[in-house]
Amino acid sequence: MITHVREPLEQQQPNGAAYEQMLERVRYEGAYPTREKAEEVVRLVLSGLGRQLTGDERVDLAACLPVEAARVLTAQIPDPQPLTGWAFVKDLAARSGASPATARWDTGSVFAAVTAHAGPDLITRILSQFPTGWALLFGRAELTQAA
Repeated sequence: MITHVREPLEQQQPNGAAYEQMLERVRYEGAYPTREKAEEVVRLVLSGLGRQLTGDERVDLAACLPVEAARVLTAQIPDPQPLTGWAFVKDLAARSGASPATARWDTGSVFAAVTAHAGPDLITRILSQFPTGWALLFGRAELTQAA
């Protein structure tokens, strides 16, 4: 019997190599000119996500990410009132001094890399924890619950 257990990427490679690969993916996805800009964006977006994500999903996501990225995520104290997806983007824009359009681009670039590490099942669990607007940030259609 074959089972499909997702092994976190960090367990497949040395710690630093997994983080470097994540940065390169973000650099590619976001068309950033330098690795340093990609790292700045990763830190900004993961810090923001760390202020929103709680519970088992937070622990499970941290376990899937490269150690360096997990530290950024878990160094944040979660906000007791979760933001909508759009409010999350506006918050990142305010913190970085970027436009909302740039913050949205940055978020999508980082979340593409996060999804590659976490896998679809964990992302679905994360999205079920958040208010509306987050699915689009992860490149998914926004699903509504039937009344």
